[in-house]
Amino acid sequence: MRPALEIDAVSKSFGAVKAVRNVSFSVPQGEFFGLLGPNGAGKTTLINSVAGLCRVDHGSIKVMGYDVSGDYQSARRALGVVPQELVFDPFFSVRETLTFQSGYFGIKNNDAWIDEILFGLNLTDKANANMRSLSGGMKRRVLVAQALVHRPPVIILDEPTAGVDVDLRKNLWSFIQKLNDEGHTIVLTTHYLEEAESLCSRIGMLKNGELVMIESTDRLLQRDKECVIRFRVKQPAKANSSPLETLLPDTVFLESGEYLAKVPSPSEIEGVLRLVRELEYEIDTLETENEDLEDVFLSIMRASPERSE
Repeated sequence: MRPALEIDAVSKSFGAVKAVRNVSFSVPQGEFFGLLGPNGAGKTTLINSVAGLCRVDHGSIKVMGYDVSGDYQSARRALGVVPQELVFDPFFSVRETLTFQSGYFGIKNNDAWIDEILFGLNLTDKANANMRSLSGGMKRRVLVAQALVHRPPVIILDEPTAGVDVDLRKNLWSFIQKLNDEGHTIVLTTHYLEEAESLCSRIGMLKNGELVMIESTDRLLQRDKECVIRFRVKQPAKANSSPLETLLPDTVFLESGEYLAKVPSPSEIEGVLRLVRELEYEIDTLETENEDLEDVFLSIMRASPERSE
């Protein structure tokens, strides 16, 4: 089966700025793929290149096997893009916006699918509202609806929940997850890393226009099993007991008897607690903190070298 998205040795510069540097990866059909990176990493440039909004200097891009330059009509029919920016026509209602979008792809009598999209994105009661009257979160939902109106097999979401409240975000992800379950390929960029952790089966990370990591989400989260223990102790039985932070490795005193200790894995926690008891301290409270995707992301970004232009 051909990949949903193929990016092969793509580079793009704007003058002296190298926005994307020799990036290659592919996304299988039906995958929920996350593309992460700090601001200026090249994510939006890469998405614009996939969408045909800018031409790459080197390399090639295919959507469902269609080259975005050589067979751009087929490639764009296979692709739906939700941009970061809130772009809308202030003279149309929501339904008119989606009807016109259908017309761009030559689709007639698309009302049933438009109704389903409106319902799925909780926009039914806004169908006849003018775009100017909508909140920022509602406008962003309409952008998602526009990207879906021609039923593309590949959907790219560029920061789709920026500025969206919690209820709208949950509703949006419920609908997008349903589309993915039905076989649509989803490519997501987001700064809400908990979204990527819960939704994406595989993640690629960009820094300075380069792909520095691509791995399954599960393996990324297992990459470093270091565990952090946060505990509070009562005053020791002996007044002259030595401070814990001087006796326990990788332990930091916070305040009011509270400490942070790092251990290589959860199996080492009991050893730390045993040492604390042997030093005649009594543990009052205890909690553990495992690394999440944000911790892994920051670790990879710090370890990746900076590149000069």
